[in-house]
Amino acid sequence: MPLKRSSGLDFSDGKGSALDQHPDVPSNYAGGSQPSHLQRNKTERRRLQGLQRSLTNSSISKAPAKPANWRQQFDVWMINEGGRQMFFGVWIFLHLLVAIFGFIHYQLKDNSETARQLFGVTFPIARTAALVLHVDVIFILLPVCRNFISILRRTPLNDIIPFDKNITFHKATAWSIVVGTIVHILAHMVNFGKLAMLDTNATTTGQRVAAFFAANFLTGPGATGWIMTAALFTMVYFAMEKKRRANFEWFWYSHHLFIVFFIAWQLHGMFCMIKPDRPPYCSPNTIGVFWRYWLVGGVIWIWERILREIRSRHITYISKVIQHPSNVMELQIKKEKTTTRAGQYIFLSCPEVSYFQWHPFTLTSAPEEDYISVHIRVVGDFTKALAKAVGCDFDTKESKGKGDAPAGGKVVGTVANSAINRTLPRVMVDGPFGSASEDFLNYETILLVGAGIGVTPFASILKSIWYRMNNFNQSKPTRLSKVYFTWVIRDFGTAEWFHSLLHAIEEQDTSNRIEINIYLTAKIKEDDMNNIIVQDVGAEKDAITSLRAPTHFGRPNWDRVFSSIGEKHPETDVGVFFCGPAVLSKTLKQMSNKYSQPRGTRFFFGKENF
Repeated sequence: MPLKRSSGLDFSDGKGSALDQHPDVPSNYAGGSQPSHLQRNKTERRRLQGLQRSLTNSSISKAPAKPANWRQQFDVWMINEGGRQMFFGVWIFLHLLVAIFGFIHYQLKDNSETARQLFGVTFPIARTAALVLHVDVIFILLPVCRNFISILRRTPLNDIIPFDKNITFHKATAWSIVVGTIVHILAHMVNFGKLAMLDTNATTTGQRVAAFFAANFLTGPGATGWIMTAALFTMVYFAMEKKRRANFEWFWYSHHLFIVFFIAWQLHGMFCMIKPDRPPYCSPNTIGVFWRYWLVGGVIWIWERILREIRSRHITYISKVIQHPSNVMELQIKKEKTTTRAGQYIFLSCPEVSYFQWHPFTLTSAPEEDYISVHIRVVGDFTKALAKAVGCDFDTKESKGKGDAPAGGKVVGTVANSAINRTLPRVMVDGPFGSASEDFLNYETILLVGAGIGVTPFASILKSIWYRMNNFNQSKPTRLSKVYFTWVIRDFGTAEWFHSLLHAIEEQDTSNRIEINIYLTAKIKEDDMNNIIVQDVGAEKDAITSLRAPTHFGRPNWDRVFSSIGEKHPETDVGVFFCGPAVLSKTLKQMSNKYSQPRGTRFFFGKENF
C-alpha cells in the first residue's frame, strides 16, 4: 500500500527524516509548536522569501520566456541597451557625416586648388581629420562637467541621454581624438615629405631630410603640432586603466596637460602655412577657429571650476574620524549650504596632503543625517597620507592584529571631544554629484548588489530607506515595497564597518521589507565549516555575521535570484544597482536583459561610475 505523503516535497519512507525538519517545509508538531531549535531557521527562510533557498522547488530557476517577435526583442533591448547604444550610434553617425561631407568639400570645393595639386589626396585627408577633431572638442569637456550633468540627469533628458555613462563617453571622445590625431599626423608627414622633395634648395638626400625635419619642428604648425601630440599621448598613457589605478597622482597631474594641448591647438591653425588661392587668404574667419568649437564646453567647464572654488570656500570641517577594521576610515564632515541625496558621491581634497588633488568618494551618510560621511579604504598614496593626517594608525604594529578596532570602529578624532588632543586638517568638498544609484526611489522593488568595499554606495541608500520606512528624522515616505540587498565578499572582515548598519536595519525592519543576503566566496577549511555548522544549530543569529539573515557560501546563483524576483514581482519595474568589479557588472547586466519581459517584470541595470 503506497504511503500517504503530506506534500509533493515529502519523499520519506514514513519514518522521521532530515527533510521533516527542513525549515521550508510546514509540518505539524504536537501542541502546534515547532521545536525551538528550528524556529529561528524557519523564520529566516521566510525572510528570504525563496530567493536563496537550495532545497525547495523555488530553487529551480525557470528559464525566461524568449521574445516572440522583433517588436518584443526591440522592447527588451530598449530597457538597458537601446538608449545608450542609440546615443553612441548617433554620435558615430555624426562623425561619419562630418568626415564624408568634409572630405567632399576639401577635395572638390575648397579654395585650395594649388595645395591639392601639390600634395594630392593627403591634403583633404589631413583637413578632414582636423575637422573631425574640432567636432570632438565640442564634446570632450562636457562629460567631466559633473555639476552640469547632475542637473541634466534630473530632467526628462535622462531618459534619452545616458548621463551615467559620462566617463565612458569622455573616453570614447578621447579615443576619437587619438585616432583623428594619428590620421592627421600621417597625412601631414606625407605632405611634408612631398614639400621637402619639391624644395629647390635641397638637392641631396641629406638636405631633403633636413628640410623634412625643419618643416616638422621649425615651422609654427609643426612645432605646435608636436607639442599637442606629446601632451595628448602623455595624458592617454597615464589615463590607461591599470596606470590610473596603480598611480592616480600621475593620472591627475598629467591630465592637466589638456591646458597646454588646447593652447597649442589654438595656435596651431593661426600660422596660415598653406595659403588659399583666392582672398581673403588668411582672415580671422578661416584660421585659428579652434576657439569656436571649444567655446560651449569650455565656458561650462570654466563655470564648473569657478563653482568648485566657491564651494571650497564654504565652511567645511571634519567633525569626527573613526578608524574601522580592515584599513577603513570614516570621515564625518560638516559643510554649510549642502544638500545631498542617497547614492550620490563627492570629490574630496585635503590641502595638507595635496592642494590640487581631488578624489571621488561615495557618500555613506543618508540625507536625513546632519553630516556627510565617507568610508575610505586606505590602500593608495593619497589615502595613506590622508589617514595619517587625520590621526589613523593603520601602519603601526599594534593595528595589524585582528583587534585593530572594534566592529563599530574607534574614534580617533573629533572637534567636540577636547579629550582627544588632535587638530584635524582642513578639507574641501566638491559636490555632491548624481549617480546611477540615485534613481533607486523611482522603483517599487530594487536589487542592490555590492562587492567588497563596493558596498559603500548602498550604505547611504539603505540608511535613507531605513529612515523613510520608519519615518525617522522627518524623512519623506517612499514608494519602495521591497529591497533585496546582496553583498558578495571574499572575507567578512573586508568591510566590518558595515555590520552595525545591517544590524540596525534588521532590528527596525519589522515588516521584512529589506532582505539581506551575504555571500562569502573565500575557500573555507573543513574544520572551520564544521565549527560554523555546529554553532549555527539552534542559534538565534548567524554564527559568522551575528545577523538573523543566514550567510551563504560561494557565489550567488543569479539565475535563481532574477527568476525568483520576476515571479514574486510580476509586471514590476525592478531597479538593479551595482558597485564593484567589471566582471560581475557584466554578469548582472546580462541577467537584467535575460530576465526582462517587455510586458512583465523589467530589470533596469545601473552601475556606479567615477
